[in-house]
Amino acid sequence: MAEAARATTAREQKNRAFWLKHLHQWHWVSAAGCLIGMILFSITGFTLNHATLIAAKPQVTTTTESLPAALLEQLRQLAPEATETTPVPDDVTRWLRKELSARTGHGKAEWSEDELYVSLPRPGGDAWLTIDLASGEVTHELTDRGWISYFNDLHKGRNTGAAWSLFIDVFAFAALVFAVTGLVLLKMHSNHRPATWPMVALGVVLPLLLAILFIH
Repeated sequence: MAEAARATTAREQKNRAFWLKHLHQWHWVSAAGCLIGMILFSITGFTLNHATLIAAKPQVTTTTESLPAALLEQLRQLAPEATETTPVPDDVTRWLRKELSARTGHGKAEWSEDELYVSLPRPGGDAWLTIDLASGEVTHELTDRGWISYFNDLHKGRNTGAAWSLFIDVFAFAALVFAVTGLVLLKMHSNHRPATWPMVALGVVLPLLLAILFIH
């Protein structure tokens, strides 16, 4: 009987060591993977929560240029048949990027008989441009609300594009792995740490109470 008990204890210790090793590995790998994201989202969570106390003075820059005749004629021919999904021609896009640093590839083009309007939303500000199809005058307006606004928009995923959206998904998964493996490690060590479950319960109950009592 004693021999069987020792064998059972040895198996349990071996299993415990196996799970501790792998859980610690997943825990530190996920922590490393989402470290920068957690710092960024923690800081911007604070700035968003106190947005009214952080002054931001938008800086508006307006630039005008004249579109080359060949490109203007290309737009004039395209405008009568353009629809909501018709993009800005590649030649015009390259010229706008070179002369005005305006990236219209992801902007929404709105066509009319006498004007092309392109909305260019961006994190931390806004931008738009118009091209007068009669005169060829190009007007580009850029609004910059500063770095805090920029990082706040990254937090919200506002006008950030597909690559940043993918990063948020990967970060969210890594943070979930970090939290779950941490919870399991807490369980495995809880016998030697009496305050474990009261602290976990506090972390669950406190936000619920705040939501129930103070959010209406």
